[in-house]
Order: sequence, then C-alpha cells, then structure tokens
Amino acid sequence: MRIQELIVKNFGKIKDKNVELSDGVNLFYGENESGKSTLHTFIKSMLFGLERGRGRASVNDTFSMYEPWENPNYYSGMLKFESGGKRFCLSRNFDRYSRNAELICEDDGEELSVADGDLEMILGGLAASGYENTVSIGQLKAEPGQPLAAELKNYASNYYATGNSDINLEKATGALRARLREQEREAKEALEKKHRTREKIELEASYVWRDVHRLEGEQERISAELEYRREKERRSREEPDNKRVLDELRPNKWRIHPLEIILFSIVVIFAFVFIPRPWNYLVAIILFLLSGIYVWNRMKVDKRAVKTEPEIILEEITPEEEKIPLEKLRWEMSHVCEELRERRVQYDNLKEQLEELDEVSDTSREQDRDIRAVRLAMEKINELAARMQDELEQKLDDKASEIMNEITGGKYTKLVVEDNLHMNLISEGRKIPVEQVSRGTVEQTYFALRMASAGLLYEEEYPVILDDTFAYYDDVRLENTLRWLAENKRQIIIFTCQKREEHILNRLGIRFKELLP
Repeated sequence: MRIQELIVKNFGKIKDKNVELSDGVNLFYGENESGKSTLHTFIKSMLFGLERGRGRASVNDTFSMYEPWENPNYYSGMLKFESGGKRFCLSRNFDRYSRNAELICEDDGEELSVADGDLEMILGGLAASGYENTVSIGQLKAEPGQPLAAELKNYASNYYATGNSDINLEKATGALRARLREQEREAKEALEKKHRTREKIELEASYVWRDVHRLEGEQERISAELEYRREKERRSREEPDNKRVLDELRPNKWRIHPLEIILFSIVVIFAFVFIPRPWNYLVAIILFLLSGIYVWNRMKVDKRAVKTEPEIILEEITPEEEKIPLEKLRWEMSHVCEELRERRVQYDNLKEQLEELDEVSDTSREQDRDIRAVRLAMEKINELAARMQDELEQKLDDKASEIMNEITGGKYTKLVVEDNLHMNLISEGRKIPVEQVSRGTVEQTYFALRMASAGLLYEEEYPVILDDTFAYYDDVRLENTLRWLAENKRQIIIFTCQKREEHILNRLGIRFKELLP
C-alpha cells in the first residue's frame, strides 16, 4: 500500500489542504503546534474511521479533540492511495449528523462499500489496533500494547495450524467463549426450571398427602359409626321383653298401678301382724319406707318420660325410614373410599415424577457433553497457541535481532521477545533486561519489535508513519535507523520538529520529499 495524496477539507485546525506524498521518505518538518500530529491523526481517521465517544468519554475523545475550530459541521477529508496495483479514493464525512464514507476505484470507477468491509479487504485485514502497534508510532507511544501480543499469538496459531493466517484465533476463542457462556446459561436455566418443577411437585404432593390422611380419618370414623350401628341393631334384637311386658300391664295414663299400692300395703300389714314384737314395728317401718321410695321414684320416672313433640315425631318414624341414615353412611363410605383411592394414585404418580427428576435426562447429558466439548476445544486452541508461539517467537526474535543489530551498530546482536512482549537484549554473551538499558535503547527495541511484527503479520507492505519518534535517539543510531528504513521500506512518513532527520538524510544521500504540515 502507498498513500498518494491527503486532502484535508476540515479537520482540527487544518482546512482546505492538499498534500501529495511520494515513495521513499516523506519528511514533514514543523514547529510545535504546527499540525503534524493533526495530519498523523487524519491518516488514521481516514483509514479506520472516527467514532464519537459516549457520555463522559466524549469530552476528551479524539473526535472532540480534532473537531474543526471553524464550521464544525463541515468535518471531512479525502485520502488517495494505491494498493494491489489499483488506485483508490476514500472520502469520509465525520460530522455527527451526516457521517458517511465512500470508496471508489479510480482505475475502473467501481464504487465499493466501506460498511460491507471492502476497505478492510483492500487493506489486507489491517485493523486499527494492528496499525497503531506496528507501522504507526505516535508521540511518546513507541511501546506497543498488549493487542500486538494477542495478534502475534493469533497469527502463530492460525498460520501453523492451518497454513492460513487469515483465520482469527481471538475471534475463534471469543466465539467459543460466547458459546460456552450460552451453554452454561442454558444448563443453569434448565437446572433452575428443574428445581422449580421439583418444588411445585413436592408442594402438590404435600397437599395430596394431607388429603390422604384426612380421607383415611374419615374412613375410620365412618367405619366406626357403621360398626356402632350394626352393634346397636344386634343388641336391640337381643334385648329382653320384660320391660315391654311390664309397660303393657301398666296403663300409659297412670304413673303407678293401684295393684302395686295394694300389694305394698298387704306386705307392710303382714309384717306388722305376724312378726313378733318389738321387731314387727321395725320391719313394718322399713318396708313402708322402701315402698314409699319406690313410689317416689316411679313418680319421677314417669314425669321424665313425658315425651316432647320432637320425640313424639321421632317415635312415629317407621323402620324403613330408620334405614335412611344407615344408607347415607354407606354412601359416604363408598365415596370416601373412591376419593382415597384416587388420591393415593395421584400421590404415587407425583412420587414417580420426582424420581424421574432425580434421573439425568438426555438433554442434560447432551448439554454437559457440549460444554465439555467447547472447553476441550478452547484448551486445545490454547495449547496449540502456546506451542506455535514458541516457533513464532524464534522467527520474531531473528527478524527483530537483525534490525536491532543494524540500529545499534552491532552492540546488541540479539533481541529476545518473551511472553507478553517482555524483551531482553544480548550483548557480548550477556542477557540484559530491557529495563536496565537507556530510554533511547528501549525505544529502539520497541521500534525493532514493531517493524519485525509488521513484516511477519502482514503480507502487504504498509507505509511507516513516525511522529517525533526519534527524540531519544543519538545521531549515530538515528542515522542507522533512517538508513534501514530507506533500504527496507517502500514509503516512510516522518513528522518531526527537529532538523536532525533532514541533515542526516542529506549526509547519507537518501532522497526525500520535504513537506510542511
């Protein structure tokens, strides 16, 4: 890829400015606040868009920082570039109300769609994070971020596993992680549903069990009452008829029969006459008292025996009518037994449902199997990534070491990149952590890592864009760096506020195009 022309219509404090770029070194020299960083940001915004932040983030985001000072509604620009042997024109309107992007192939006039990913395809998959961590270095931002480590890991796994670096390991892992979360959520919901079903069945079973106990109590009560009625009928059949005979002899209208009084009188007189004195008085008195007590009791019994109207009505009930309560008890007994049988069957069914819930269903087995499969896939991907990372690190070390050796004039012959982009330098057989060297050397290791990563990750060569990157470089290492860039990169865009780069390029005889921001 090669950038041909920047057309800034209204971006930050720059308005209506056209800049044509060439192959080789393009040197933008300007004092502080002359617009160098604005042009640098413009290139990135044209390639990858510029989104407005939300909430508090919108106060100091890039959109707000570079919103035009004049005519903020006219926030736009154009970028002409060449890629894959074709020339393209990219236009963007960053205005919050009419934001749009147009991409046209100038060779055949074909209009392409940025929204559908045509620009990303033309750029060979270069994303904003990869751009910022490899070929584009902003002010005081030489150190690459962790996205570069993830991209290298992704590249290693994809390339060595499939021979195709276009497959995105991070996306694949993210998709698996999302699938795992979805499966775990479904399993959790199924388990919660199972628990709710169990609670509902257990509650219903408790109600049915209470009904069973109540019906069993009703059954026992009715059985006892039926047994009592049967026993009463049996006893009534076996009762002696003496009382009935005596009641028949005694008229119903008399409380005591006259013959009984005459009989008591004869007994008292007989005892008084025939028993010798003085015992006859005592016996006669005792017999008289006993007769009087009997008569008194008879008078009370007959008085209590006076029937009330309801009792008279009950006495008029026929034997057939007396059978009605007994039939009702038998009907109640049959009804209770039938309901008790239904309730017991219902309770047994509920117990079977609870037992079925305790068993592992086919759906649960399938969910567990899917979860284990996703976890295994993630584990294998991570193992593959770790194994392939070792091979990538060797390639990356070799390429970065070559660049670092040339920049430092052979002082550091090897650069070792470890996990999470932690780096060590090798000098005269000694391993030196990057934290122990000067700031200038640290930034040179970052530069070597970025350039090596770009050469490894991307098949297409992109312009190298440097914004005041060499502030900590000494003249010798800056000369070595500029020589390496001129020899190995097709297009270099340098923004600087110093004249060192211009003097060194002239001394080295490297042709460059001097531009003003």
